[in-house]
Amino acid sequence: MSKISYYTEEGLKKLRDELNQLKDVERPKASQAIAEARDKGDLSENAEYDAAKEAQGLLEMKIAKMEETLSNARLIDESQLDTSKALVLSTVKLKNQANGMEMKYTLVAESEADLKSGKISVTSPIGKGLLGKSVGDTAEIQVPNGILKFDILEITRE
Repeated sequence: MSKISYYTEEGLKKLRDELNQLKDVERPKASQAIAEARDKGDLSENAEYDAAKEAQGLLEMKIAKMEETLSNARLIDESQLDTSKALVLSTVKLKNQANGMEMKYTLVAESEADLKSGKISVTSPIGKGLLGKSVGDTAEIQVPNGILKFDILEITRE
């Protein structure tokens, strides 16, 4: 059973670019390394050849996995998203009830999560806890050290 993943246009482009890099640059490099190792003589005792073949196998596995991910990828139509609830691609402004701190997170697909830029995965504990919430709701989120309570202040699309 394949798992469908949802991506923004930017995330899908990044995935395609990475796959093209593997196919167009890394794959020929791996073949070249095998050819060079083969030219060095007896293959039965050629560790360099074995290592090159192993690296090629791992690369092909990675390419196959990425191709499968791409075949199950779906583009999110941002114009059709509802801003009354926190969904994928929502930017949610929160207030932590415990310390009064305000923060802003954009909910994204797991593959696009980047905490430094404020993008959290919808599959993370906080992401899951925010999904479906509306402005004025309180999200009670189970985290490893207890339950965090956040007031939903604002939901926007960026």
